[in-house]
Amino acid sequence: MRSKEQGFFAEMARWWSNRAACAEGDFESMASILLSGKGEASGVALASHLLLAYHALPSADRPRFFTLLATRFGPDLELVQRAIEVFQRSPETTAAARLHFSAEPRRQELIRRMNLAPRGTSQLVAMREDLLTAMQQDASLAIVDADFRHLFASWFNRGFLELRRIDWSTPAHILEKIIRYEAVHAINSWEDLRLRLEPADRRCFAFFHPALPEEPLIFVEVALTTALPGSIAPLLRSGRAAIRSQSATVAVFYSISNCQRGLRGIMFGNFLIKQVAEDLKRELPTLNTFVTLSPLPGFCRWLSAQPDTAAASTDGSADWPLDEMRRTNWHETPTRSLREKLLRAAVRYLFQAKDEMRKPIDPVARFHLGNGARLERLNWMGDSSAKGLSEAAGFMVNYLYDLGSVERNHEAYANKDEIVASPEMQRLERALLRA
Repeated sequence: MRSKEQGFFAEMARWWSNRAACAEGDFESMASILLSGKGEASGVALASHLLLAYHALPSADRPRFFTLLATRFGPDLELVQRAIEVFQRSPETTAAARLHFSAEPRRQELIRRMNLAPRGTSQLVAMREDLLTAMQQDASLAIVDADFRHLFASWFNRGFLELRRIDWSTPAHILEKIIRYEAVHAINSWEDLRLRLEPADRRCFAFFHPALPEEPLIFVEVALTTALPGSIAPLLRSGRAAIRSQSATVAVFYSISNCQRGLRGIMFGNFLIKQVAEDLKRELPTLNTFVTLSPLPGFCRWLSAQPDTAAASTDGSADWPLDEMRRTNWHETPTRSLREKLLRAAVRYLFQAKDEMRKPIDPVARFHLGNGARLERLNWMGDSSAKGLSEAAGFMVNYLYDLGSVERNHEAYANKDEIVASPEMQRLERALLRA
């Protein structure tokens, strides 16, 4: 065994003898030895020990590991400077490649080597979850997160993902995770889950990765219907009569849940809906409409932050719904005035509320429009649950996935900031916002 590796194991033995007193320098030594090692077998052992040491830390102490990565494992600036000088003297392909290699932070290679450990990928996903928490207190750690996202974007490329159908025969430990990870419409029991998986007019699909074969990354629940739905309650109601799948003409994507917080921001959800739509179309040629029934999660938060004048009607009359919404059970007997005010505000939110990148501030709208969907319909009281009322004043939205138009819609959204909308929604926008 090489002396450096002997030194590493001696360091690990000392660390295990006094874990509570582990100093930052211990992790720096471990990481440096892992980076300097050449042998694959020893690298696996070194990576395993480093990950073991990290996960043995109390949660409150883990941010200092990320601080170490940020401050001690960036690029070698002297090496970068020399590469810049070489490129400036001779700006050709080889010099550019050398500059690119030199500028890579050392922590990227460290993360790659930690991935050699058994279950390394899953442990790194969990590590990034800790990092995202630490970033809430220390924004400087964003440079470390950029390296995680860069590597994860390659490791979780669509080409590596496996689409699986989740049904009532799926192993119980995976079904338990579907219950736990459902983020849109809570699954309250095994019977509730069965009603979403077993009937002939229900489907569920999830992406898996070979390195995490028992962990769904993202899943979508689908209802097969004969009409465009405007409310979630009939889709989830127990005791409903299922239809034959061959009779369905509409596939409704009514819940999409990301499962791994450590993979937040890694884009594979956009592939999921289109892949599922294509697969369903092959299975059931009668399907001719692919549409979501989506929440409007940021609407009430946005509404409460607007000055009263922001929702003024075109004739200058008061048009502010919040006071009326403070009535108990306001949604059960809404006045015509309140309904019109909320509708006007919701249309404004969908079409005009933008972030600094000129994209919709609503995350669900941003996701579906970015995928090439069309803003199809706004549904009053689509979700009258406590969550639906508190987040979206009961509104739900249909986004249409026309498989022949998604790429064109995506280009219009990405390049022109265009919100592609149905004629119905265009008329509503003109009537409420431009009149």
